[in-house]
Amino acid sequence: MTDHEETAGLSDTSVRRYLERIGARRPDRADAEALRELHLRHLLTVPFENLSIHLGQDIVLDEKALVDKVVEARRGGFCYELNAAFAALLRALSYRVELLQARVLGPDGRVGIPYDHMALRVETADGERLLADVGFGDHSHHPLALDERGEQSDPSGTFVIVAAPGAEGDLDVVRDGKPQYRLEPRPRELADFTAGAWYHRTSPESHFTRGVICSLLTEDGRVSIGGRKLYRTVAGERVEREFGTDEELREAYRELFGIALDELPVVPGPGKRKP
Repeated sequence: MTDHEETAGLSDTSVRRYLERIGARRPDRADAEALRELHLRHLLTVPFENLSIHLGQDIVLDEKALVDKVVEARRGGFCYELNAAFAALLRALSYRVELLQARVLGPDGRVGIPYDHMALRVETADGERLLADVGFGDHSHHPLALDERGEQSDPSGTFVIVAAPGAEGDLDVVRDGKPQYRLEPRPRELADFTAGAWYHRTSPESHFTRGVICSLLTEDGRVSIGGRKLYRTVAGERVEREFGTDEELREAYRELFGIALDELPVVPGPGKRKP
């Protein structure tokens, strides 16, 4: 295969560079074990972040643009960006992948908007169906068995996938007894998520427009920048500190996430937003 030949949407060069980006080797088979490793490596190297929203940058739901953002620009993104890019990689590695729409479940039981979230149904070469999600921030480290209805142990907690009440066919993903989101099993296309992405990029009701977040899983916990504060969790213990200068904040983005910023993201005041 040449560098210009396409493999399920991505060139062989793009696949190689994507794997280098996340520090993973190309798997011999599209099986569950390889998916587990790819999923974890993605979470450890590609941050969950909404910087584009507060830098006035557009978010384009185009497979090539999203892969380029993750691989070439060495950025992260939120669910639509991260899971769509990961789906492109998995398809190129011979996994069968379908995009699923989900609605986030709040602690008060409130259900989010349609296309609130994107997750992935991944079928392995052995016919296993797994729920992969590298775009929900602090979530499962490993893919979940989609057809399992018992408890599933993960380093981040105990997960259960159960039938959603009053919604035929829908599934609730529950972590440590707290519902996370409601999945609709019907496969969707990337373009179907355009309205959801627009809402989260522009609406004052979206938590993404209300603050800046950049967060990454680490080998011993998690590290995040929220606004002008650093949050670091190690072995369950969380510490935080505020950055004193803009340069200190820029350096933290470079050192912790590999993101070089010419300007810092700014949350507009009430009634204002970046175009």
